[in-house]
Amino acid sequence: MRNLTLRGLRVFEAAATTGSFSRAGELMGMTQSAVSQQIRQLEDELGTRLFDTQARPIRLSDAGAELLRHCRVILAQVSVAEDALSTLQGQFRGQLHVGVVSPGQYFVPRLLAAFRRQHPELRLKLSQGRRDHLLMMLAERQIDLLIGGYPPAEAEVEAEVFARHPHCVIAAPDHRLAGQHALPWAALRDDTFILREAGSATRAFLEHLLQMQRLQVRADVELQGPEAIKAAVMAGMGISFASAHTFQSELAAGRLVVLDVVETPKQLDWCVLTRRDTPLSATQRLLRDHILAHGTQAAACQLGPFSA
Repeated sequence: MRNLTLRGLRVFEAAATTGSFSRAGELMGMTQSAVSQQIRQLEDELGTRLFDTQARPIRLSDAGAELLRHCRVILAQVSVAEDALSTLQGQFRGQLHVGVVSPGQYFVPRLLAAFRRQHPELRLKLSQGRRDHLLMMLAERQIDLLIGGYPPAEAEVEAEVFARHPHCVIAAPDHRLAGQHALPWAALRDDTFILREAGSATRAFLEHLLQMQRLQVRADVELQGPEAIKAAVMAGMGISFASAHTFQSELAAGRLVVLDVVETPKQLDWCVLTRRDTPLSATQRLLRDHILAHGTQAAACQLGPFSA
């Protein structure tokens, strides 16, 4: 395997990640035929097929999946080496790819904008998604770090807390319970709860709280994403349980209210998550340190007149 090249591995990784030779070509600044030729050369060198090109999207063979696992480790180490050499020369270069769970999209851009002003030579890429998918991307070295809540115990990541993450019960301003103080959870029994989609961390958090309260509620409406939830609450379809980051603008404009339910807001933690098995590069440490230093201020929330 003397003729394996970093460029060949990068082309292969791009094709494997996108499931498309044409998309890989766009990412690499190559034509689709050039990508195909590069993959054929790699297959000839290794003596095995790496892709099932009859499938749509193209799929990795077993050999391709094994090569991808090693390829990402190799490319990550090369990136660390390149980063270290640039740092020795007093320069920070390259791209940092950050993953963030959906409530974080409401404050993380401010955090990254401040970082970018300090280090304009670094490129930033932000991917938003569900925690399980982003953790997989982190494990596979597709993102450099992840901003989210505490990971599952089995995840091979380091988690460092930088801010609190409040969750509240929200309602339309004319809701019958708006303005009342110290509401017991039982007061919500007859309200329709507008739930996030199954698999959402916010929904799982609410279901856990309702179980702890031994409370059965009406759950007739299920919507996907915080924007749909807010629109439904403001329209008077019901109440919901939401991350405070998602409704700051609507709260300030008086288009929804936070209900003063006892022992709320409920708090989780915001963490910056990094791989446990790979040392951080200098640029990754730079961004991690920025998040830890400034994340509390960036994530500050207003919770209305009942904030604790």
